[in-house]
Amino acid sequence: MLNPTTGPVFTKVTEDGPAWTREEFEAQLRAKGTAYHIHHPFNVKMNGGGCSKEQIRGWVANRFYYQINIPLKDAAVMSNCPDRDTRRRWVLRILDHDGYEDQPGGIEAWARLGDAVGLSRDDLWSLKLVTPGVRFAVDAYVSFARRAPWQESVCSSLTEMFAPQIHKDRLATWPAHYTWIEPDGLAYFRSRVSLAQRDVEHGLEVTLAHFTTRREQQRALDILQFKLDILWTMLDSIEKAFPQ
Repeated sequence: MLNPTTGPVFTKVTEDGPAWTREEFEAQLRAKGTAYHIHHPFNVKMNGGGCSKEQIRGWVANRFYYQINIPLKDAAVMSNCPDRDTRRRWVLRILDHDGYEDQPGGIEAWARLGDAVGLSRDDLWSLKLVTPGVRFAVDAYVSFARRAPWQESVCSSLTEMFAPQIHKDRLATWPAHYTWIEPDGLAYFRSRVSLAQRDVEHGLEVTLAHFTTRREQQRALDILQFKLDILWTMLDSIEKAFPQ
């Protein structure tokens, strides 16, 4: 649940049973995939070829707001983390999105997706198509990363466990359903299949090591659910703003 001023509100954890083993805890985290937005009706419709050009463009424009805020979230994680080795690994996420040297990065790749679906760069960068609900959800996520212990922010990133499949689905279905989209625009999805797996390995390493009591493990599940709710809420807002 989100609070408009303080961000996520978690239910009080009362479970004091024995801690799960690392294997059991990871299984509990992965079981949260049933709430991933791959199952949202709008995403199902989109990958089934049922969305109009306006809906696809609305989705791309709104997800762009999420994309440009991911480096801010990751910078917040680093600013709260005193461990040098962790920061040296985490900074790769910022480079992935912002780009470096001759690598354009994920934000530019998403902008090229915008080009491919017929959005102008002004449509994207002006953020004029971004819904209030998407702004609220994304801003709450960044605010959480700024306020929370860095290990909790890392835990919230574990929605990446479920991301490779959603990207694979788009790559498998969009070329047939949306022939008007330039194929080169799908490069972002291809890049994230492997990068997401790398990020998951690090995120799980931190989460499994830090949350070791049952109470802490339950909190980790709540944090992951919060992030899942962020992604689901974004699609709720997009679906309402672009009904056809």
